[in-house]
Amino acid sequence: MNSIIPSRLEALRRAMRAKNIQAYLIVSNDGHLGEYTPQHWKSRAWISGFNGSAGSIVVTQDKAGLWTDSRYFLQATSQLENSTIELYKEGVSGVPGIEEFLTRELPQGSILGCDGSCVSQAEVERMSKELSAFGITIDSSHDLMEGIWLDRPEIPQNEFRIHPTEYSGEATQARIHRILENLKKKGANATILTTLDELAWAFNIRNCDVDCNPVGVGFGFIGEKESVLFTFDQKVNTSLRTELQAQGVRIMGYQDIFGYLSALTDQVVVYVDKARISGAVYNAIAPHCRQIEGVSVVTMLKSYKNATELEGVHRSMHRDGVALTRFFMWLEDALKRGETPTEVDIDRILAEYRAQSDMYIGDSFDTICGYQDHGAIVHYRATPESAHTLRNEGVLLLDSGAQYKDGTTDITRTIALGDAEPEADLKVDYTLVLKGHIAIATAQFPEGTRGNQLDILARKALWDRALSYGHGTGHGVGVALNVHEGPQNIRTDNNPTPMAVGTFTSNEPGLYRAGKWGIRIENLIVTCEKCRSEFGTFLGFETVTLCYLDNRLVEKSLLTAEEIDWYNAYQEHVYQEISPLLTAKEAAWLRNKTQKL
Repeated sequence: MNSIIPSRLEALRRAMRAKNIQAYLIVSNDGHLGEYTPQHWKSRAWISGFNGSAGSIVVTQDKAGLWTDSRYFLQATSQLENSTIELYKEGVSGVPGIEEFLTRELPQGSILGCDGSCVSQAEVERMSKELSAFGITIDSSHDLMEGIWLDRPEIPQNEFRIHPTEYSGEATQARIHRILENLKKKGANATILTTLDELAWAFNIRNCDVDCNPVGVGFGFIGEKESVLFTFDQKVNTSLRTELQAQGVRIMGYQDIFGYLSALTDQVVVYVDKARISGAVYNAIAPHCRQIEGVSVVTMLKSYKNATELEGVHRSMHRDGVALTRFFMWLEDALKRGETPTEVDIDRILAEYRAQSDMYIGDSFDTICGYQDHGAIVHYRATPESAHTLRNEGVLLLDSGAQYKDGTTDITRTIALGDAEPEADLKVDYTLVLKGHIAIATAQFPEGTRGNQLDILARKALWDRALSYGHGTGHGVGVALNVHEGPQNIRTDNNPTPMAVGTFTSNEPGLYRAGKWGIRIENLIVTCEKCRSEFGTFLGFETVTLCYLDNRLVEKSLLTAEEIDWYNAYQEHVYQEISPLLTAKEAAWLRNKTQKL
Protein backbone atom coordinates (compact mmCIF):
# COMPACT_ATOMS: atom_id res chain seq x y z
CA MET A 1 0.00 0.00 0.00
CA ASN A 2 2.64 2.53 1.06
CA SER A 3 4.51 2.18 -2.21
CA ILE A 4 1.71 4.06 -4.01
CA ILE A 5 1.33 6.83 -1.41
CA PRO A 6 4.21 8.98 -2.80
CA SER A 7 2.59 9.00 -6.25
CA ARG A 8 -0.73 10.07 -4.74
CA LEU A 9 0.99 12.86 -2.84
CA GLU A 10 2.66 14.04 -6.05
CA ALA A 11 -0.72 14.10 -7.83
CA LEU A 12 -2.07 16.26 -5.00
CA ARG A 13 0.92 18.58 -5.23
CA ARG A 14 0.31 19.05 -8.96
CA ALA A 15 -3.31 19.97 -8.22
CA MET A 16 -2.12 22.39 -5.52
CA ARG A 17 0.24 24.11 -7.96
CA ALA A 18 -2.56 24.46 -10.49
CA LYS A 19 -4.68 26.29 -7.87
CA ASN A 20 -1.75 28.29 -6.43
CA ILE A 21 -2.19 26.56 -3.05
CA GLN A 22 0.99 26.17 -1.00
CA ALA A 23 -0.39 23.71 1.58
CA TYR A 24 -3.45 21.47 1.70
CA LEU A 25 -5.27 20.18 4.79
CA ILE A 26 -7.13 16.86 4.72
CA VAL A 27 -9.20 16.03 7.80
CA SER A 28 -10.84 12.80 8.88
CA ASN A 29 -14.39 14.21 8.78
CA ASP A 30 -16.84 13.58 5.97
CA GLY A 31 -19.05 16.11 4.19
CA HIS A 32 -21.29 16.18 7.27
CA LEU A 33 -18.50 16.51 9.86
CA GLY A 34 -18.90 12.86 10.82
CA GLU A 35 -16.20 10.89 12.62
CA TYR A 36 -17.22 7.68 10.84
CA THR A 37 -17.33 8.34 7.13
CA PRO A 38 -18.71 6.72 3.97
CA GLN A 39 -15.98 5.59 1.57
CA HIS A 40 -16.55 8.65 -0.62
CA TRP A 41 -15.03 10.90 2.03
CA LYS A 42 -12.14 8.73 3.25
CA SER A 43 -9.68 11.09 1.60
CA ARG A 44 -7.22 11.09 4.47
CA ALA A 45 -6.98 7.30 4.43
CA TRP A 46 -6.60 7.28 0.62
CA ILE A 47 -3.82 9.86 0.55
CA SER A 48 -1.85 8.40 3.50
CA GLY A 49 -2.70 4.75 4.17
CA PHE A 50 -3.55 5.62 7.78
CA ASN A 51 -7.11 4.49 8.56
CA GLY A 52 -7.55 5.50 12.21
CA SER A 53 -10.75 7.37 12.99
CA ALA A 54 -8.98 10.61 14.02
CA GLY A 55 -6.16 12.56 12.44
CA SER A 56 -5.35 15.27 9.91
CA ILE A 57 -2.87 15.40 7.03
CA VAL A 58 -1.05 18.52 5.85
CA VAL A 59 0.78 18.43 2.53
CA THR A 60 3.18 21.09 1.25
CA GLN A 61 5.30 20.94 -1.89
CA ASP A 62 8.15 19.22 -0.07
CA LYS A 63 6.72 17.80 3.16
CA ALA A 64 3.72 15.86 4.44
CA GLY A 65 2.65 15.19 8.02
CA LEU A 66 -0.05 13.35 9.95
CA TRP A 67 -1.28 14.71 13.27
CA THR A 68 -3.09 12.26 15.51
CA ASP A 69 -3.52 11.55 19.21
CA SER A 70 -2.04 8.95 21.54
CA ARG A 71 -4.70 6.34 20.71
CA TYR A 72 -3.12 5.96 17.27
CA PHE A 73 0.63 6.47 17.78
CA LEU A 74 1.50 2.79 17.34
CA GLN A 75 -0.96 2.26 14.48
CA ALA A 76 0.16 5.38 12.63
CA THR A 77 3.85 4.51 13.01
CA SER A 78 3.20 1.20 11.31
CA GLN A 79 0.83 2.43 8.59
CA LEU A 80 2.96 5.43 7.57
CA GLU A 81 6.12 3.41 7.06
CA ASN A 82 7.70 4.20 3.64
CA SER A 83 4.91 6.68 2.85
CA THR A 84 7.15 9.82 3.13
CA ILE A 85 4.56 11.16 5.59
CA GLU A 86 5.93 12.12 9.00
CA LEU A 87 3.98 11.40 12.19
CA TYR A 88 3.41 14.35 14.52
CA LYS A 89 2.23 13.10 17.92
CA GLU A 90 -0.42 15.44 19.27
CA GLY A 91 -0.06 16.31 22.94
CA VAL A 92 3.62 15.32 23.14
CA SER A 93 5.92 18.04 24.44
CA GLY A 94 7.96 19.71 21.71
CA VAL A 95 5.83 18.43 18.83
CA PRO A 96 4.50 21.34 16.75
CA GLY A 97 0.79 21.56 16.04
CA ILE A 98 -0.55 22.04 12.53
CA GLU A 99 -0.61 25.83 12.77
CA GLU A 100 2.94 26.03 14.13
CA PHE A 101 4.13 23.67 11.40
CA LEU A 102 2.51 25.84 8.73
CA THR A 103 3.98 29.08 10.08
CA ARG A 104 7.44 27.48 10.04
CA GLU A 105 7.10 26.06 6.54
CA LEU A 106 5.16 28.70 4.61
CA PRO A 107 6.19 32.26 3.74
CA GLN A 108 3.84 35.24 4.05
CA GLY A 109 1.27 35.36 1.30
CA SER A 110 0.83 31.59 1.24
CA ILE A 111 -2.57 29.90 0.94
CA LEU A 112 -3.74 26.87 2.91
CA GLY A 113 -6.41 24.97 0.99
CA CYS A 114 -9.05 22.57 2.29
CA ASP A 115 -12.44 21.12 1.41
CA GLY A 116 -14.86 23.37 3.28
CA SER A 117 -17.58 20.73 3.23
CA CYS A 118 -15.50 18.57 5.60
CA VAL A 119 -14.29 21.29 7.99
CA SER A 120 -16.53 23.05 10.49
CA GLN A 121 -16.96 26.80 10.24
CA ALA A 122 -15.59 27.09 13.79
CA GLU A 123 -12.39 25.32 12.75
CA VAL A 124 -12.04 27.46 9.61
CA GLU A 125 -12.38 30.63 11.69
CA ARG A 126 -10.01 29.40 14.40
CA MET A 127 -7.28 28.48 11.96
CA SER A 128 -7.78 31.66 9.93
CA LYS A 129 -7.30 33.76 13.04
CA GLU A 130 -4.10 31.95 14.06
CA LEU A 131 -2.58 31.94 10.60
CA SER A 132 -3.50 35.49 9.61
CA ALA A 133 -0.86 36.89 11.97
CA PHE A 134 1.72 35.17 9.75
CA GLY A 135 0.20 36.34 6.47
CA ILE A 136 -1.30 32.94 5.64
CA THR A 137 -4.88 32.74 4.37
CA ILE A 138 -7.31 29.83 4.01
CA ASP A 139 -9.14 28.89 0.83
CA SER A 140 -11.81 26.32 1.74
CA SER A 141 -13.44 26.16 -1.69
CA HIS A 142 -11.47 23.29 -3.23
CA ASP A 143 -11.96 19.54 -2.96
CA LEU A 144 -8.70 18.60 -4.65
CA MET A 145 -9.42 14.89 -4.12
CA GLU A 146 -12.09 15.10 -6.79
CA GLY A 147 -9.53 15.52 -9.55
CA ILE A 148 -6.92 13.00 -8.42
CA TRP A 149 -8.87 10.17 -6.74
CA LEU A 150 -10.01 8.71 -10.03
CA ASP A 151 -11.81 5.65 -8.67
CA ARG A 152 -13.40 7.54 -5.79
CA PRO A 153 -16.57 5.80 -4.54
CA GLU A 154 -19.88 7.57 -5.04
CA ILE A 155 -21.91 9.07 -2.20
CA PRO A 156 -24.05 6.16 -0.86
CA GLN A 157 -27.63 5.95 -2.06
CA ASN A 158 -29.24 3.62 0.48
CA GLU A 159 -32.90 4.21 1.33
CA PHE A 160 -33.90 5.87 4.57
CA ARG A 161 -36.31 4.03 6.85
CA ILE A 162 -38.75 5.27 9.46
CA HIS A 163 -37.61 5.13 13.08
CA PRO A 164 -40.97 4.39 14.73
CA THR A 165 -42.32 6.27 17.73
CA GLU A 166 -42.38 3.02 19.72
CA TYR A 167 -38.58 3.45 19.84
CA SER A 168 -38.20 7.25 19.64
CA GLY A 169 -41.04 8.10 22.02
CA GLU A 170 -41.96 11.19 19.99
CA ALA A 171 -43.54 11.82 16.58
CA THR A 172 -41.54 13.86 14.08
CA GLN A 173 -44.01 16.74 14.04
CA ALA A 174 -43.90 16.97 17.85
CA ARG A 175 -40.11 16.81 17.81
CA ILE A 176 -39.89 19.62 15.26
CA HIS A 177 -42.29 21.69 17.35
CA ARG A 178 -40.09 21.19 20.41
CA ILE A 179 -37.01 22.22 18.42
CA LEU A 180 -38.79 25.40 17.27
CA GLU A 181 -39.87 26.19 20.83
CA ASN A 182 -36.26 25.96 21.95
CA LEU A 183 -35.10 28.09 19.02
CA LYS A 184 -37.66 30.71 19.99
CA LYS A 185 -36.15 30.88 23.48
CA LYS A 186 -32.83 31.72 21.81
CA GLY A 187 -34.39 34.46 19.68
CA ALA A 188 -34.19 32.41 16.47
CA ASN A 189 -36.78 30.87 14.15
CA ALA A 190 -34.70 28.44 12.07
CA THR A 191 -31.71 26.11 12.21
CA ILE A 192 -29.69 24.04 9.74
CA LEU A 193 -28.80 20.37 10.20
CA THR A 194 -25.41 19.36 8.79
CA THR A 195 -24.51 16.37 10.97
CA LEU A 196 -26.21 13.11 10.10
CA ASP A 197 -27.15 12.09 13.64
CA GLU A 198 -29.01 15.39 14.16
CA LEU A 199 -30.81 14.82 10.85
CA ALA A 200 -31.77 11.26 11.81
CA TRP A 201 -32.97 12.27 15.28
CA ALA A 202 -34.95 15.33 14.22
CA PHE A 203 -36.85 13.57 11.42
CA ASN A 204 -37.08 10.08 13.02
CA ILE A 205 -35.27 8.40 10.14
CA ARG A 206 -32.45 5.88 10.00
CA ASN A 207 -30.19 4.50 7.26
CA CYS A 208 -27.05 2.43 6.66
CA ASP A 209 -24.91 4.88 4.65
CA VAL A 210 -22.20 4.95 7.32
CA ASP A 211 -20.59 1.82 8.72
CA CYS A 212 -21.70 1.17 12.32
CA ASN A 213 -23.85 4.33 12.49
CA PRO A 214 -27.51 4.03 11.40
CA VAL A 215 -27.58 7.38 9.61
CA GLY A 216 -27.99 8.55 6.03
CA VAL A 217 -26.54 11.31 3.89
CA GLY A 218 -28.61 14.49 3.76
CA PHE A 219 -29.07 17.97 5.15
CA GLY A 220 -31.95 19.45 7.07
CA PHE A 221 -33.62 22.80 7.62
CA ILE A 222 -36.10 23.45 10.40
CA GLY A 223 -37.94 26.76 10.34
CA GLU A 224 -41.21 28.26 11.48
CA LYS A 225 -42.48 28.31 7.88
CA GLU A 226 -41.38 24.82 6.86
CA SER A 227 -38.97 21.98 7.53
CA VAL A 228 -36.98 20.38 4.71
CA LEU A 229 -35.01 17.17 4.21
CA PHE A 230 -32.37 17.61 1.48
CA THR A 231 -31.26 14.28 0.09
CA PHE A 232 -31.14 12.20 -3.07
CA ASP A 233 -34.54 11.32 -4.49
CA GLN A 234 -33.84 7.58 -4.61
CA LYS A 235 -33.13 7.53 -0.87
CA VAL A 236 -36.78 8.28 0.00
CA ASN A 237 -39.31 5.61 -0.95
CA THR A 238 -42.99 6.30 -1.37
CA SER A 239 -43.98 5.14 2.11
CA LEU A 240 -41.38 7.31 3.86
CA ARG A 241 -42.15 10.28 1.62
CA THR A 242 -45.81 10.04 2.58
CA GLU A 243 -44.98 9.75 6.28
CA LEU A 244 -42.58 12.71 6.27
CA GLN A 245 -45.00 14.90 4.37
CA ALA A 246 -47.72 13.99 6.87
CA GLN A 247 -45.34 15.14 9.62
CA GLY A 248 -44.77 18.46 7.87
CA VAL A 249 -41.41 17.71 6.23
CA ARG A 250 -40.76 18.79 2.65
CA ILE A 251 -38.21 16.81 0.56
CA MET A 252 -35.74 18.46 -1.81
CA GLY A 253 -32.57 17.42 -3.64
CA TYR A 254 -29.26 16.98 -1.83
CA GLN A 255 -27.48 19.87 -3.52
CA ASP A 256 -30.55 22.13 -3.27
CA ILE A 257 -29.49 23.07 0.28
CA PHE A 258 -27.06 25.68 -1.04
CA GLY A 259 -29.56 27.52 -3.23
CA TYR A 260 -32.24 27.23 -0.55
CA LEU A 261 -30.06 28.88 2.10
CA SER A 262 -28.92 31.64 -0.23
CA ALA A 263 -32.59 32.48 -0.98
CA LEU A 264 -33.72 32.83 2.65
CA THR A 265 -35.47 36.10 3.41
CA ASP A 266 -34.36 38.65 5.97
CA GLN A 267 -37.20 37.46 8.21
CA VAL A 268 -35.30 34.24 8.91
CA VAL A 269 -33.16 34.30 12.06
CA VAL A 270 -30.81 31.33 11.90
CA TYR A 271 -29.45 29.66 15.02
CA VAL A 272 -25.93 28.49 14.15
CA ASP A 273 -23.59 26.13 15.94
CA LYS A 274 -20.35 26.82 14.10
CA ALA A 275 -18.83 23.60 15.45
CA ARG A 276 -21.63 21.59 13.82
CA ILE A 277 -22.01 23.32 10.47
CA SER A 278 -19.52 22.92 7.64
CA GLY A 279 -17.81 25.95 6.18
CA ALA A 280 -19.41 25.22 2.80
CA VAL A 281 -22.96 25.19 4.20
CA TYR A 282 -22.33 28.18 6.45
CA ASN A 283 -21.10 30.28 3.53
CA ALA A 284 -24.34 29.52 1.64
CA ILE A 285 -26.53 31.31 4.22
CA ALA A 286 -27.99 34.51 2.77
CA PRO A 287 -25.91 37.41 4.15
CA HIS A 288 -29.00 39.42 5.13
CA CYS A 289 -30.18 36.70 7.54
CA ARG A 290 -29.49 37.50 11.16
CA GLN A 291 -27.54 34.77 12.96
CA ILE A 292 -27.51 33.73 16.60
CA GLU A 293 -24.64 31.52 17.74
CA GLY A 294 -24.68 28.78 20.37
CA VAL A 295 -24.58 25.05 20.94
CA SER A 296 -27.05 23.31 18.63
CA VAL A 297 -30.46 22.99 20.25
CA VAL A 298 -30.93 19.73 18.33
CA THR A 299 -27.77 18.24 19.81
CA MET A 300 -28.80 19.41 23.28
CA LEU A 301 -32.31 17.97 23.00
CA LYS A 302 -30.99 14.72 21.52
CA SER A 303 -28.66 14.24 24.50
CA TYR A 304 -31.59 14.08 26.97
CA LYS A 305 -33.05 10.61 26.56
CA ASN A 306 -36.79 10.33 27.13
CA ALA A 307 -38.51 7.51 29.01
CA THR A 308 -39.15 5.47 25.85
CA GLU A 309 -35.52 5.76 24.76
CA LEU A 310 -34.28 4.73 28.21
CA GLU A 311 -36.56 1.70 28.13
CA GLY A 312 -34.90 0.79 24.83
CA VAL A 313 -31.49 1.26 26.42
CA HIS A 314 -32.33 -1.19 29.19
CA ARG A 315 -33.73 -3.76 26.77
CA SER A 316 -30.61 -3.47 24.62
CA MET A 317 -28.35 -3.96 27.63
CA HIS A 318 -30.15 -7.17 28.55
CA ARG A 319 -29.80 -8.48 24.98
CA ASP A 320 -26.14 -7.49 24.90
CA GLY A 321 -25.50 -9.03 28.31
CA VAL A 322 -26.91 -12.36 27.17
CA ALA A 323 -24.82 -12.33 23.98
CA LEU A 324 -21.63 -11.42 25.86
CA THR A 325 -22.20 -14.06 28.52
CA ARG A 326 -22.65 -16.75 25.89
CA PHE A 327 -19.65 -15.48 23.94
CA PHE A 328 -17.29 -15.45 26.93
CA MET A 329 -18.53 -18.90 27.96
CA TRP A 330 -17.80 -20.18 24.45
CA LEU A 331 -14.35 -18.56 24.44
CA GLU A 332 -13.37 -20.13 27.75
CA ASP A 333 -14.51 -23.58 26.61
CA ALA A 334 -12.92 -23.24 23.15
CA LEU A 335 -9.51 -22.33 24.55
CA LYS A 336 -9.67 -25.20 27.03
CA ARG A 337 -10.41 -27.54 24.11
CA GLY A 338 -7.26 -26.33 22.41
CA GLU A 339 -8.92 -24.17 19.76
CA THR A 340 -6.87 -21.19 18.56
CA PRO A 341 -9.13 -18.40 17.32
CA THR A 342 -7.48 -15.24 16.01
CA GLU A 343 -8.44 -11.70 16.96
CA VAL A 344 -10.33 -11.50 13.65
CA ASP A 345 -12.23 -14.68 14.50
CA ILE A 346 -13.22 -13.21 17.88
CA ASP A 347 -14.69 -10.15 16.17
CA ARG A 348 -16.77 -12.32 13.83
CA ILE A 349 -17.94 -14.80 16.45
CA LEU A 350 -19.00 -12.11 18.92
CA ALA A 351 -21.08 -10.47 16.18
CA GLU A 352 -22.72 -13.84 15.50
CA TYR A 353 -23.81 -14.12 19.14
CA ARG A 354 -25.30 -10.62 19.04
CA ALA A 355 -27.01 -11.35 15.73
CA GLN A 356 -29.08 -14.08 17.39
CA SER A 357 -31.40 -11.25 18.47
CA ASP A 358 -33.90 -10.14 15.83
CA MET A 359 -33.42 -6.57 17.10
CA TYR A 360 -29.75 -6.55 16.10
CA ILE A 361 -28.75 -4.24 13.23
CA GLY A 362 -24.95 -4.43 13.34
CA ASP A 363 -21.88 -3.38 15.28
CA SER A 364 -21.85 0.15 16.72
CA PHE A 365 -18.14 0.53 15.87
CA ASP A 366 -15.29 -1.65 14.64
CA THR A 367 -14.54 -4.14 17.40
CA ILE A 368 -11.22 -3.65 19.20
CA CYS A 369 -9.90 -7.10 20.04
CA GLY A 370 -6.42 -6.82 21.52
CA TYR A 371 -4.71 -9.96 22.83
CA GLN A 372 -1.64 -9.43 25.01
CA ASP A 373 0.49 -6.54 23.63
CA HIS A 374 -2.16 -5.61 21.03
CA GLY A 375 -4.35 -4.49 23.92
CA ALA A 376 -1.94 -1.57 24.40
CA ILE A 377 -2.88 -0.18 20.96
CA VAL A 378 -5.86 1.86 22.13
CA HIS A 379 -7.87 1.77 18.89
CA TYR A 380 -6.37 -1.39 17.46
CA ARG A 381 -8.14 -2.97 14.49
CA ALA A 382 -7.15 -6.58 13.81
CA THR A 383 -6.56 -7.69 10.23
CA PRO A 384 -5.78 -11.20 8.94
CA GLU A 385 -2.17 -10.08 8.51
CA SER A 386 -1.77 -8.47 11.96
CA ALA A 387 -4.01 -10.65 14.12
CA HIS A 388 -2.63 -12.57 17.07
CA THR A 389 -3.78 -16.11 17.70
CA LEU A 390 -5.30 -16.51 21.16
CA ARG A 391 -3.94 -19.08 23.55
CA ASN A 392 -5.29 -20.31 26.87
CA GLU A 393 -3.13 -17.81 28.75
CA GLY A 394 -2.52 -14.09 29.01
CA VAL A 395 -5.00 -11.25 28.84
CA LEU A 396 -7.59 -10.06 26.30
CA LEU A 397 -8.98 -6.54 25.90
CA LEU A 398 -12.30 -6.59 24.03
CA ASP A 399 -14.05 -3.30 23.23
CA SER A 400 -17.24 -3.84 21.25
CA GLY A 401 -20.79 -2.66 20.80
CA ALA A 402 -24.00 -3.19 18.91
CA GLN A 403 -26.72 -1.24 17.19
CA TYR A 404 -30.18 -2.53 18.02
CA LYS A 405 -33.45 -1.16 16.67
CA ASP A 406 -34.10 0.45 20.05
CA GLY A 407 -30.65 1.09 21.48
CA THR A 408 -26.87 1.32 21.17
CA THR A 409 -24.28 -0.47 23.31
CA ASP A 410 -20.56 0.04 23.93
CA ILE A 411 -18.64 -2.11 26.40
CA THR A 412 -15.02 -2.99 27.15
CA ARG A 413 -13.93 -5.96 29.21
CA THR A 414 -10.41 -7.01 30.07
CA ILE A 415 -10.33 -10.76 30.73
CA ALA A 416 -7.64 -13.14 31.99
CA LEU A 417 -7.38 -16.30 29.88
CA GLY A 418 -6.38 -19.76 31.08
CA ASP A 419 -6.06 -21.24 34.54
CA ALA A 420 -2.76 -19.67 35.60
CA GLU A 421 -2.81 -16.92 38.21
CA PRO A 422 -2.53 -13.54 36.44
CA GLU A 423 0.72 -11.64 36.93
CA ALA A 424 0.84 -9.51 40.07
CA ASP A 425 1.69 -6.36 38.08
CA LEU A 426 -1.26 -6.97 35.75
CA LYS A 427 -3.63 -7.30 38.71
CA VAL A 428 -2.32 -4.05 40.21
CA ASP A 429 -2.79 -2.21 36.90
CA TYR A 430 -6.28 -3.63 36.46
CA THR A 431 -7.34 -2.72 39.98
CA LEU A 432 -6.10 0.87 39.66
CA VAL A 433 -8.23 1.23 36.53
CA LEU A 434 -11.13 -0.41 38.37
CA LYS A 435 -10.83 2.11 41.21
CA GLY A 436 -11.22 4.94 38.71
CA HIS A 437 -14.18 3.22 37.09
CA ILE A 438 -15.91 2.79 40.45
CA ALA A 439 -15.17 6.41 41.38
CA ILE A 440 -17.12 7.63 38.35
CA ALA A 441 -19.90 5.07 38.82
CA THR A 442 -20.45 6.15 42.44
CA ALA A 443 -19.90 9.89 42.02
CA GLN A 444 -22.46 12.28 43.51
CA PHE A 445 -22.22 15.89 42.38
CA PRO A 446 -24.23 19.12 42.35
CA GLU A 447 -26.41 19.94 39.38
CA GLY A 448 -24.43 21.94 36.85
CA THR A 449 -21.22 19.93 37.25
CA ARG A 450 -19.31 19.39 34.02
CA GLY A 451 -17.61 16.22 32.85
CA ASN A 452 -14.14 17.74 33.01
CA GLN A 453 -14.74 18.39 36.72
CA LEU A 454 -15.43 14.68 37.26
CA ASP A 455 -12.61 13.31 35.12
CA ILE A 456 -10.00 13.44 37.91
CA LEU A 457 -12.01 10.84 39.83
CA ALA A 458 -11.18 8.27 37.16
CA ARG A 459 -7.48 9.14 37.07
CA LYS A 460 -6.49 9.80 40.68
CA ALA A 461 -5.51 6.24 41.60
CA LEU A 462 -3.35 6.13 38.47
CA TRP A 463 -1.88 9.61 38.91
CA ASP A 464 -0.94 8.75 42.49
CA ARG A 465 1.48 6.19 40.97
CA ALA A 466 2.59 8.44 38.11
CA LEU A 467 0.43 6.50 35.63
CA SER A 468 -2.13 7.84 33.15
CA TYR A 469 -4.01 7.27 29.90
CA GLY A 470 -4.35 9.54 26.90
CA HIS A 471 -7.99 9.17 25.90
CA GLY A 472 -11.15 10.60 27.43
CA THR A 473 -12.95 8.87 30.26
CA GLY A 474 -16.43 9.15 28.79
CA HIS A 475 -18.29 10.12 25.62
CA GLY A 476 -21.96 10.65 24.95
CA VAL A 477 -23.84 7.74 23.35
CA GLY A 478 -26.87 7.80 21.07
CA VAL A 479 -29.97 5.63 21.26
CA ALA A 480 -30.11 3.60 18.05
CA LEU A 481 -27.77 6.30 16.77
CA ASN A 482 -24.07 7.15 16.78
CA VAL A 483 -22.02 5.50 19.50
CA HIS A 484 -20.13 8.80 19.90
CA GLU A 485 -22.20 11.93 20.39
CA GLY A 486 -22.16 15.13 22.42
CA PRO A 487 -22.32 17.59 23.79
CA GLN A 488 -21.48 16.16 27.23
CA ASN A 489 -18.37 14.11 27.90
CA ILE A 490 -15.97 13.18 30.69
CA ARG A 491 -12.40 14.16 29.86
CA THR A 492 -9.68 16.62 30.83
CA ASP A 493 -10.57 19.16 28.12
CA ASN A 494 -12.78 22.05 29.17
CA ASN A 495 -16.38 21.51 28.12
CA PRO A 496 -19.06 24.01 29.18
CA THR A 497 -21.87 21.44 28.90
CA PRO A 498 -22.87 20.02 32.30
CA MET A 499 -23.89 16.47 33.00
CA ALA A 500 -27.69 16.52 33.11
CA VAL A 501 -30.50 14.12 33.96
CA GLY A 502 -31.15 11.75 31.08
CA THR A 503 -27.76 12.02 29.40
CA PHE A 504 -26.21 8.72 28.34
CA THR A 505 -22.41 8.44 28.63
CA SER A 506 -19.58 5.92 28.78
CA ASN A 507 -17.32 5.30 31.80
CA GLU A 508 -14.03 3.89 30.46
CA PRO A 509 -10.73 4.59 32.20
CA GLY A 510 -7.74 2.56 31.03
CA LEU A 511 -4.02 1.89 31.24
CA TYR A 512 -1.73 0.74 28.45
CA ARG A 513 1.78 -0.71 28.65
CA ALA A 514 3.35 -0.97 25.20
CA GLY A 515 4.59 -4.46 24.44
CA LYS A 516 2.77 -5.99 27.41
CA TRP A 517 -0.98 -5.40 27.78
CA GLY A 518 -3.82 -2.94 27.67
CA ILE A 519 -6.55 -2.55 30.27
CA ARG A 520 -9.87 -0.77 29.88
CA ILE A 521 -13.10 -1.21 31.82
CA GLU A 522 -16.14 0.35 30.17
CA ASN A 523 -19.78 0.48 31.16
CA LEU A 524 -22.46 2.88 29.99
CA ILE A 525 -24.10 5.16 32.53
CA VAL A 526 -27.23 7.33 32.63
CA THR A 527 -27.21 10.56 34.63
CA CYS A 528 -29.99 10.63 37.22
CA GLU A 529 -31.07 12.64 40.23
CA LYS A 530 -29.69 11.26 43.50
CA CYS A 531 -30.99 13.59 46.20
CA ARG A 532 -31.87 17.14 47.18
CA SER A 533 -30.65 19.12 50.16
CA GLU A 534 -30.48 22.71 51.30
CA PHE A 535 -27.40 22.92 49.04
CA GLY A 536 -29.34 22.02 45.90
CA THR A 537 -30.01 19.04 43.67
CA PHE A 538 -27.33 16.37 43.48
CA LEU A 539 -26.90 14.03 40.53
CA GLY A 540 -25.13 10.73 39.96
CA PHE A 541 -25.06 7.81 37.57
CA GLU A 542 -26.99 4.60 36.99
CA THR A 543 -24.77 1.92 35.45
CA VAL A 544 -26.83 0.20 32.76
CA THR A 545 -24.33 -2.18 31.11
CA LEU A 546 -24.87 -5.80 32.17
CA CYS A 547 -21.75 -7.96 31.88
CA TYR A 548 -19.59 -9.52 34.57
CA LEU A 549 -16.17 -8.18 35.56
CA ASP A 550 -13.24 -10.58 35.89
CA ASN A 551 -12.70 -11.33 39.60
CA ARG A 552 -9.35 -12.99 38.85
CA LEU A 553 -7.79 -9.68 37.81
CA VAL A 554 -8.75 -7.82 40.98
CA GLU A 555 -6.15 -7.17 43.69
CA LYS A 556 -8.63 -6.91 46.55
CA SER A 557 -6.12 -5.37 48.97
CA LEU A 558 -6.07 -2.19 46.88
CA LEU A 559 -9.82 -1.62 47.18
CA THR A 560 -11.63 0.16 49.98
CA ALA A 561 -14.60 -1.43 51.73
CA GLU A 562 -16.93 0.90 49.81
CA GLU A 563 -15.34 -0.07 46.47
CA ILE A 564 -15.70 -3.77 47.30
CA ASP A 565 -19.36 -3.21 48.19
CA TRP A 566 -20.01 -1.51 44.82
CA TYR A 567 -18.16 -4.24 42.94
CA ASN A 568 -20.01 -7.09 44.62
CA ALA A 569 -23.36 -5.33 44.20
CA TYR A 570 -22.67 -4.82 40.48
CA GLN A 571 -21.72 -8.46 39.97
CA GLU A 572 -24.88 -9.59 41.77
CA HIS A 573 -27.00 -7.17 39.73
CA VAL A 574 -25.58 -8.60 36.50
CA TYR A 575 -26.44 -12.13 37.64
CA GLN A 576 -29.96 -11.27 38.77
CA GLU A 577 -30.77 -9.41 35.53
CA ILE A 578 -29.16 -11.79 33.03
CA SER A 579 -29.51 -15.28 34.52
CA PRO A 580 -33.30 -15.56 33.93
CA LEU A 581 -32.59 -15.13 30.21
CA LEU A 582 -30.02 -17.96 30.11
CA THR A 583 -30.14 -21.74 30.13
CA ALA A 584 -29.46 -23.46 33.46
CA LYS A 585 -25.91 -24.32 32.36
CA GLU A 586 -25.22 -20.75 31.26
CA ALA A 587 -26.70 -19.31 34.47
CA ALA A 588 -24.49 -21.61 36.57
CA TRP A 589 -21.42 -20.43 34.63
CA LEU A 590 -22.39 -16.78 35.19
CA ARG A 591 -23.04 -17.48 38.87
CA ASN A 592 -19.44 -18.63 39.21
CA LYS A 593 -18.16 -15.51 37.43
CA THR A 594 -20.13 -13.14 39.67
CA GLN A 595 -19.10 -14.52 43.06
CA LYS A 596 -18.32 -11.91 45.70
CA LEU A 597 -14.72 -10.85 46.15
